[in-house]
Amino acid sequence: MSPDVRKTALVIAAAVSLGLAAVVPAHGVEGPAPDPRDAKAMRDMATAIAVTAKYADERAALKDGYVPHGEECMSNPFGVGAMNYHYVKQANWGSKDPARPTALLYSKEKDRNGRRRLETVEWMSTDRDQDLKTSDDRPSMFGLPFDGPMPGHWAGMPKHYDLHMWAYKENPAGRFHNWNPALTCPKKAPAPGKPAAAHPHGH
Repeated sequence: MSPDVRKTALVIAAAVSLGLAAVVPAHGVEGPAPDPRDAKAMRDMATAIAVTAKYADERAALKDGYVPHGEECMSNPFGVGAMNYHYVKQANWGSKDPARPTALLYSKEKDRNGRRRLETVEWMSTDRDQDLKTSDDRPSMFGLPFDGPMPGHWAGMPKHYDLHMWAYKENPAGRFHNWNPALTCPKKAPAPGKPAAAHPHGH
């Protein structure tokens, strides 16, 4: 077995172990979790992890059309935590297929080869009426409702719903909580005369 194949196999095994262990709600851990008795949710989680494990290598994500969306790490404007860097595949926008996530979220740190580490898998879907006060079209996956609706996070992004799965990074707030309180973004000084920008993102 070549080193690359061995590494991929180990990543998949670790990811499946991490993801499926996380579906059982842990004592004292905030945040939603799928019902471990929900067979479809368990199968869908396993599918999502197995399909995305190859993206532990950032080059595979780029090759498959996941595009880094700017160089901006996203911090929680409502409290502590961050969700780091989004790599978005526009062709998967609106997907509720566990094998076709809209975005992959990568670490702020880079390895010795200059590549980021995969942390999170995310699905995004447009809010049909673009009205933040209504939510009758809220999607769900893994037996969990998407978060939102919320404003877009960058220019041209519509009001939308999203669902995060921290399959490759432990999240003390819960495997499906959007913000990870253990993470912070690099501090960036605002431009002279301008306050630091915030990114509205619902809880």
